[in-house]
Amino acid sequence: MKKLIEYLEKNNIPYDDDVIARFDAYRSGILQWNEFVNITAIRDPREFTLKHFVDSAACILLTEYNKAEKIIDIGTGGGFPGVPLAILSPEKEFILVDSLKKRLKIIDELCESIGIKNIKTLHGRAEDFGRNKEYREKYDFCVSRAVANFSTLCEYCLPFVKVGGYMASYKGAGGESELKEATRAISLLGGKFERWEKTPLDKDGDEHKIALVKKVKKTESKYPRKSGTPSKDPLK
Repeated sequence: MKKLIEYLEKNNIPYDDDVIARFDAYRSGILQWNEFVNITAIRDPREFTLKHFVDSAACILLTEYNKAEKIIDIGTGGGFPGVPLAILSPEKEFILVDSLKKRLKIIDELCESIGIKNIKTLHGRAEDFGRNKEYREKYDFCVSRAVANFSTLCEYCLPFVKVGGYMASYKGAGGESELKEATRAISLLGGKFERWEKTPLDKDGDEHKIALVKKVKKTESKYPRKSGTPSKDPLK
């Protein structure tokens, strides 16, 4: 956990022994389950800490994140960035969405055993939940990491965000060209691109940043389109 502790201390992010113990237990649990279920390609514990924990924690430095109370993680996979953020922000409420039930069951089991109490998981497709009044435009902040191209991702995420809230998308190389192609989609869905923020992995030529989009108006009721359409036919 050395890299994580260094990052937290460097950025004055509060933590204690219990926080580090939860991170350690979650990493151990995911790597154990990874022997049976494909959760992550990263198997080295030190690389896991850097690429899953430290990278996920980058949102903590955003003013927009710190003002948020209700946060939704779309396409959470192995619980990233949702679980690390929930460990560091126990006062916030998190919903983790994924289409693979098996992964969510693992997250539920690990969170219960570790004592992470501010996470709920939701099994299904983002397009379906995004049309559901129970979830639509109910969140202050939406995060997503390694899920889809920017245009598709905006159609997944922005319907969940309240007007005045934000969507934060972790992007690697090619993110800026994706953004250019998604300019119209962002506008159609009620968003406005604000800025890029660097993450701890954005160095040594390994481009990795967070794109921050503000929700400036309500998303029209025709979005998101039916399941599968945003990925097959991205808005242009």
